[in-house]
Amino acid sequence: MRRVDAAVRHVIGDAVAQDLKDPRVGFVTVTDVKTSADLRHARVYVSILGTPAEREASLEGLRSAHGYLQRQVARELRLKHTPELDFVLDDTAERAFRLEELLDAEGRQG
Repeated sequence: MRRVDAAVRHVIGDAVAQDLKDPRVGFVTVTDVKTSADLRHARVYVSILGTPAEREASLEGLRSAHGYLQRQVARELRLKHTPELDFVLDDTAERAFRLEELLDAEGRQG
């Protein structure tokens, strides 16, 4: 399952970086992919740089391109079932940054 997740992440990451021409899609990094056991669904976690409005616009652009991205996965990987893609904003890096800022501020006060 992990190999499938990694392969899907690679195909989608390349397609987003090289092929998508949607101006709404800014600087997007595919951080993780979790496919269901039956390979019919894949949750695609993305990190997007920019303001909250820019991130939401990029997410909308990805969601509107999901058919194209799904076809890329089908063409490249030849799986029995091509997973239905669901794009989710991965805010792990942002939360880690905020936590680090809080810890730094606490260290300066204490």
